[in-house]
Amino acid sequence: MAIALGKTKDNPLLAMRGLPPFSAIHAEDVEPAIDALLAANRAELSGLAKRDDTPSVADVIVPVEQLRHRLARTWSPVSHLNAVMNSDSLRAAYNACLPKLSAYQTEVGQNESLYRAYTAISDDPALTPAQRALVDDALRDFRLAGVALEPERKARFKTLMQELARLQARFEENVLDAASAWSLLIQDESRLRGLPAHVTKRAQAEAAERGERGWLLTLDFPTYHAIVTHAEDAGLRRELYEAWSTRASDRGPQAGRFDNSEVMREILRVRHEVARMLGFPSFVEYSLANKMAGSAAEVRGFLDDLAARSLPAGRREMRELEDCAGRALEAWDIGYYAEKLRRARYDVSDEQLRPYLPVERVLAGAFAVTGHIYGLRIERRAGVDVWHEDVRLYDVRDARDELRGSFYVDLYARPKKRSGAWMDDCISRARLNGSVELPVAYLCCNFTPPVAGSPALLAHGEVVTLFHELGHTLHHVLTRVDYPSVAGINGVPWDAVELPSQFMEGFAWAPTVLPLISSHYQTGEPLPAGMLERMIAARRFNAGMQMLRQLEFALFDLRLHADYEPGRADQVATVLDDVRKQVSVVPVPEFNRFAHGFTHVFGGAYAAGYYSYKWAEVLAADAFAAFEEAGVLDRQTGQRFLRSILEIGGTRPVMDAFVDFRGRKPTLDALMRQCGLNGG
Repeated sequence: MAIALGKTKDNPLLAMRGLPPFSAIHAEDVEPAIDALLAANRAELSGLAKRDDTPSVADVIVPVEQLRHRLARTWSPVSHLNAVMNSDSLRAAYNACLPKLSAYQTEVGQNESLYRAYTAISDDPALTPAQRALVDDALRDFRLAGVALEPERKARFKTLMQELARLQARFEENVLDAASAWSLLIQDESRLRGLPAHVTKRAQAEAAERGERGWLLTLDFPTYHAIVTHAEDAGLRRELYEAWSTRASDRGPQAGRFDNSEVMREILRVRHEVARMLGFPSFVEYSLANKMAGSAAEVRGFLDDLAARSLPAGRREMRELEDCAGRALEAWDIGYYAEKLRRARYDVSDEQLRPYLPVERVLAGAFAVTGHIYGLRIERRAGVDVWHEDVRLYDVRDARDELRGSFYVDLYARPKKRSGAWMDDCISRARLNGSVELPVAYLCCNFTPPVAGSPALLAHGEVVTLFHELGHTLHHVLTRVDYPSVAGINGVPWDAVELPSQFMEGFAWAPTVLPLISSHYQTGEPLPAGMLERMIAARRFNAGMQMLRQLEFALFDLRLHADYEPGRADQVATVLDDVRKQVSVVPVPEFNRFAHGFTHVFGGAYAAGYYSYKWAEVLAADAFAAFEEAGVLDRQTGQRFLRSILEIGGTRPVMDAFVDFRGRKPTLDALMRQCGLNGG
């Protein structure tokens, strides 16, 4: 498939072979590359639409998959760089392309000739399972893109999707900019009492880099979390809490500067109109059209049930924190007194554990786990073009020494990198023209980087996060499916895509695994047996409050989209207040503007789908229980999980795949037992 290059002949985004040439990609390359690709794709799609022979997989589906794969491969490094090395010029180029990509995707989704071709192909009894899944998903997506709408309504739908892409990007930019613009210079060292040494050293280095004396606190998550968890100065905890909880809002230290209030209202308005245009009562029902859950009522019942089971424990845990403090607590006190009570009750803390969890040891141990259960060998590849000096690339080989794929690892927080942790698709597996293109993933976190010659030392919660993202990565890399649309994480229902990641978290708590991922960074001594036992015992500490926090997010997202009322300006705040009355046990100050920074939902990926974390956690806990029953590192069980779940992409209904692995449907029992909320 040749592209008419013209002035773009030297564009690195169009000359890619193999891994992206990150150092060669510049902002000025982006829009010309996307313009050229979209023009070429449109021309080729037009040629496909004019065919008058009987459509087949070979002459319709394979060419369309090639076009999608080519565009995704080109856009992936651009989108990724915008998330991890954001700049004004790259952002401008990225934003200029969003409406163009949205318009093109809607055009494809509304292409009646393609729809008729896929419909005809769907009658072919010789379709393989992968082809059947691909065709069925495509027909569903045609309908969700408005293929059956009248011409005027098709045009309106296209405009709405472009507007939504722009609004969601604007929301995320405001959150990133608000975090990047805030800092606090501390010159009285006494205010830092209680903070771990690695935090104060980094803050001192940050100040020195800016030509200041003292300690500079920034609003990346590791710094924020350390302050609200360890700072003895309640005023400092409050200051960081307020800055964090008011990001991109009308309140707080940057009130109105990056305010997402109107952006959120517009996002909700557009989503609702899109759903209603296609005949859905709400955006929730539109979102559920490609998920496991059958209805908003089913999801609401699931969340309400979990809340009812968790509230007694959450209330008890909150009373215990107040007893520990000897007073009523504010929101910025919760993390501090939780850590204090955890240390008192279990004689273990993150800061005691960090020296035993150097990042190199954790990575090596995590890779050893995959060797035990799947027969994999994960090795670093040298000499690779990356976007930052901290980034590495790893190759994944199986027990037959076959290269299965690769993944980049970018672990540390830095300015202009979006917060949180995630895995994303760099290249999907594809075998469309005879040769196979192997999958590549991005694994990104925001841990505290190495400071003053010491290695990065992780809290155990960060280890769990790393295992989570590794689970996503393996799901993407280990697929055996040859069509990109249903390979790896693609085509997997969004409320099941967290199954492999949350399943992988279980290994970070397993007594047989913890010695593999821990040793003192200076002496090499293993984690003391007593400390290991106390850490595992502390796993269920405040599990009720943690469960309720996630249910608050999920119910807020669900109700906001299910009960949307056009024209109601205060809906976000009102729904959040109502949900908190139902499930929250933590006092929330009036200035809190959590929703303004809720990128999972307002950024798009988890819109009307945040419940997916809890939905998939039921599957994950039950799946991990199979390993506990057989032996946590049991190879035979691992091979079953590999074949039934990780290799199949989106080619099979998730419930069927789960039953194939587990021998039965999932139950809540394992999750309740894991959290200590089963009454036992």
